[in-house]
Amino acid sequence: MVSRYIHWVLFLIFMLRINPLHAQDSTTLPGQLPLKWDLQACLDYAKANNITLNSYRLNRLSSEQDLLLSKSAVLPNLSASISPSLTHSKEIDTASGDFRSRFRVSGNTSLNSSVTLYNGGYLRNDIQQKDLLVKVAGLDLATVENDITLQITQAYLNILLAKENIVYVKDVVATSAAQVQQQQHFYDVGSVALKDLIQIKAQLANDKYTLVTAQNTHRQNVLVLKQLLQLPTETPFEIVEPDTLMGYALLTPLLEAQKTALAMRPEVKSSELGVQVAELDVKKARAGYLPALTAGAGIGTSYAQGDYNTFLKQMDNNFYQQVGLTLSVPIFSRRANRVNEEKAKIGVGQAELTLQNTRINLSQEVERAYINVLNAQGQYDAAVEQLRYTQESYRIANEQLKIGAANTVEVLQQKNLYVQSMQAYIQAKYSAALYVRIYDFYRGVPVKL
Repeated sequence: MVSRYIHWVLFLIFMLRINPLHAQDSTTLPGQLPLKWDLQACLDYAKANNITLNSYRLNRLSSEQDLLLSKSAVLPNLSASISPSLTHSKEIDTASGDFRSRFRVSGNTSLNSSVTLYNGGYLRNDIQQKDLLVKVAGLDLATVENDITLQITQAYLNILLAKENIVYVKDVVATSAAQVQQQQHFYDVGSVALKDLIQIKAQLANDKYTLVTAQNTHRQNVLVLKQLLQLPTETPFEIVEPDTLMGYALLTPLLEAQKTALAMRPEVKSSELGVQVAELDVKKARAGYLPALTAGAGIGTSYAQGDYNTFLKQMDNNFYQQVGLTLSVPIFSRRANRVNEEKAKIGVGQAELTLQNTRINLSQEVERAYINVLNAQGQYDAAVEQLRYTQESYRIANEQLKIGAANTVEVLQQKNLYVQSMQAYIQAKYSAALYVRIYDFYRGVPVKL
């Protein structure tokens, strides 16, 4: 009985050790790149590794250090100094009356501290300003993240577009190859002229060229996305194709989308904080008109040449303690304070213009995205209908060609119409998918496929 129990325990331990291994096989290990990239994996990798984003993160850390330094400025400082010296000179020996060389050791030791009691509110305003600059740095980082998100989404969809286009073109090439084989058979038995056979072969060569072009476009689009992700050249890269892409939803009205974007987008919030930062510059400049009060304290002592007992006595006799206040009143600064204030006011005006320009540009971007969605969805609907009819016409023309009811020119015309409508359909499909996501992204909806 005990033996059976031990066997069960060993079996459970073995299973618990194996299951984590299987779990690790199905997930990405730390530092390991995924074998296939979906859109979210691309976005996560870019947010963690993009050089531009990391540079903005360092800027934010630098702003945080500036804030810590500003907060520390209200604290008292403390400094110590020790200044020993060795002096060589010639002195008269009182006993012999002769000159002789002599070294004399002396020195001063002190400990000093000072603290700013009042400076017109400069330090308080500086702390508030540095705190706002930390928030601005974080919002600037979020703005760059949004830009990179849209760039990666567009590059990702371009790859999907190119892959789907390759599938369609391969089907066209296969159809053309079958037509060449059929026409070659008809030509061999004398049913069609050499001219018709040559036209079909020329069309096959053109379709193969189109396929090569489509494959090259796909490679170029993959390169663009890898460069956005800043992956090494030798990194294998393959994306995941979503099960569904299109999905119509009721569009949010334009005015509502603009209002939402203006209220939550980081570039607007950053510009709003920029105005507050500039206003604090004005307050800091005005502090130059006001007096500054500083308190200071210090202790110290000094000594000169002598033996050990003399040294201790000198240190005790020369020991001093000092406490004092320093009041600095600006009387005439040669217009420096006035110029600083006026330049700070100009900075407020520039910050307000930047905020106004940011709001206008964002409103225009949202409106442009809204119009793009309407146009793309309309084009997609038209492209679907056009593709359905041209595909059927091309199918009928192929059937007629098989029985000799249509000539080669008519078939090639229908084929060209079908290829054009197919390419228009693919382009419209992915344009609609992209513009819908861009429009929703301005409203704060995360990008998903």
